[in-house]
Amino acid sequence: MRLTVLGCYAATPRTLTNPTSQILEINNHMVLIDCGEGTQVELRRHKIKFSRINHIFISHLHGDHFFGLPGFISTMRLLGREKELHVYGPKGIKEAITLLLKLGDSWTNYPLLFHELSSKESELVFEDAKISVTTIPLDHRIYTNGYLFREKVGKRKLNIATAEEYGIDKAYYQNIKNGKDITLDNGEIIANSELTFDPPKPKSYAFCSDTIYDESLAAKIKDVDVLYHESTFLESEAELATKTKHATAMQAAKVAKVANVKTLVLGHYSTRYKSIELFKEEASTIFENVLLADDGKSFDF
Repeated sequence: MRLTVLGCYAATPRTLTNPTSQILEINNHMVLIDCGEGTQVELRRHKIKFSRINHIFISHLHGDHFFGLPGFISTMRLLGREKELHVYGPKGIKEAITLLLKLGDSWTNYPLLFHELSSKESELVFEDAKISVTTIPLDHRIYTNGYLFREKVGKRKLNIATAEEYGIDKAYYQNIKNGKDITLDNGEIIANSELTFDPPKPKSYAFCSDTIYDESLAAKIKDVDVLYHESTFLESEAELATKTKHATAMQAAKVAKVANVKTLVLGHYSTRYKSIELFKEEASTIFENVLLADDGKSFDF
């Protein structure tokens, strides 16, 4: 599982920083999460192929989280895209995007499918044989969701040495990979667990931005491998965080600790601070395994 941060700063773009956008590569899927201004440029900079992105997940309709989306959709048309592009986001996102396409007489020549969300309860929004994606309702100034990405359990891996030891013909290898036991010529049944290795443990990633501090959030992301949680402010501005319905680095760490996540990634920093290291210092007083998102940084989990 790889996370590439394209932008992770709050509010307006700057010459050296970008608003929220990230690429998650999980179990052979590449998804775009939020699409602030500058997303296309950062995708180019990091040599990420636009055509590999088939699913886009937008948390809410504040500009620093989706103003890059119309341009991205239009560029896909210019690049001759033919396959479907799925966009998941709050109700209203379809109207916002299609109005721009209409006014510019630039309808896509590929299927553009919107999945508008309005439920205040967690819901499954995408699932296939490899991953599932569920919403994480967040408490912000407007309707907002985070997203929880989970890998499905993979196939067991063939233990070739043991199969050869039992003299099992290669013609049966695929059945073994598919989870079947094998009956030898003498009638002995060899359990599949003896002929295969356990698949890698499925990984999970929770994206939570923007939200006020809410400890009940922990129950929705219990035991995830990686939590990205907004940390717009430091604790010295906790009152401002409450007023604007954002969180502090310390509050993000408290959620991570209660949720028993393995790794906390901080982001969505206010640019009022001299160094983002201050966010890690604050969060580390509560939770040990803290990473700092930064524009252009990739993490392999």
